[in-house]
Amino acid sequence: MSLKGLKFQLYAALLILSGQSVAAADVTLQLKWTHQFQFSGYYMAQQQGFYKAAGLNVTILPADPENPDTFSKVLAGQAHFGVGHSGILQQRIAGKPLVAMAAILQFSPYCWMVKKSSDIFHPRDFVNKRLSSISRKENAELLVMLERSGIQTNNLPSYESGNSTTDWLAGSIDAMQVYVTNEPYIMREQGIDYRLICPQKYGINVYSDILYTTENMLEQHPQTVEAFYQASLKGWRYAMMHMDETIALTQHQYAPDKSFSQLAYEAEVLSDYILPPGTNLGSMSIAKWRLIADLYGIEQDAFNQAQDGFIYQYVEPEKIKMSWMLITAIIISLLSIPLYLRLMFRKSV
Repeated sequence: MSLKGLKFQLYAALLILSGQSVAAADVTLQLKWTHQFQFSGYYMAQQQGFYKAAGLNVTILPADPENPDTFSKVLAGQAHFGVGHSGILQQRIAGKPLVAMAAILQFSPYCWMVKKSSDIFHPRDFVNKRLSSISRKENAELLVMLERSGIQTNNLPSYESGNSTTDWLAGSIDAMQVYVTNEPYIMREQGIDYRLICPQKYGINVYSDILYTTENMLEQHPQTVEAFYQASLKGWRYAMMHMDETIALTQHQYAPDKSFSQLAYEAEVLSDYILPPGTNLGSMSIAKWRLIADLYGIEQDAFNQAQDGFIYQYVEPEKIKMSWMLITAIIISLLSIPLYLRLMFRKSV
């Protein structure tokens, strides 16, 4: 056997033993809304090459505003990862195999917006007030805040129309559900005074913008999940440390319909939600999820059954441990196969 052939077979043997793979894993991330600074950490992980360095080829999909639910898409296999709200716990209780990986927002970014000239200052002031239509599945914290102040939310008139902002401005409704960085910015730009009534201010702290995957994805591709998790958090750290660069890139590459000032306002507001004092990026705890379960009226037994495996923890797959003597023996055996075949061939002749 030639020296060239020997080198080739030795290299092949080493590749087999090391389990190396050069193919990048194709994965999809489904966002919960259209492109904006809210998802900039994932953009930076992609643009800075963090995903590529982790062996990932990531496709980032914006949501359909008419159907922004991400849970059904991820469960159906249309995406490997998703960004969702705290209702993921209710999905888990219902038997859906979802795994929460990181809470990018430590508080709910949803609030009630009322006019500054209104007589609504606290949740208790919502008696007989007219509300924009709201989903208890997605934004239950807004209703829970009112109910904890003694408001019978089922008795409040709720209106659903094509444009809640128009209804609010016209006075057809008294309070409108808003995202802290969207409608408030528009009102500020138009010079319209408003007031926000937010769950966080009344001790109702729920996670939001939760990065998640499925149990099947975790079981079948644990290393891919871990690589995506680490690269995504790295992207978020970069985004928070390079705000101007991140805002500019988000506008140029993902959200050209939004102005720099609008994205800058969003970044300034959300930074307090992403990294509040004393909190690690993306952190979650069973204790806080237990409190969230209480807000949703989930019984203790149901929560106990669902919590096992609910919060993501990486468990490194078991690897075959081989001594150098065993590795050497395997390599020699592989290299001896051509010689053995040649001797057998000569005998047969």
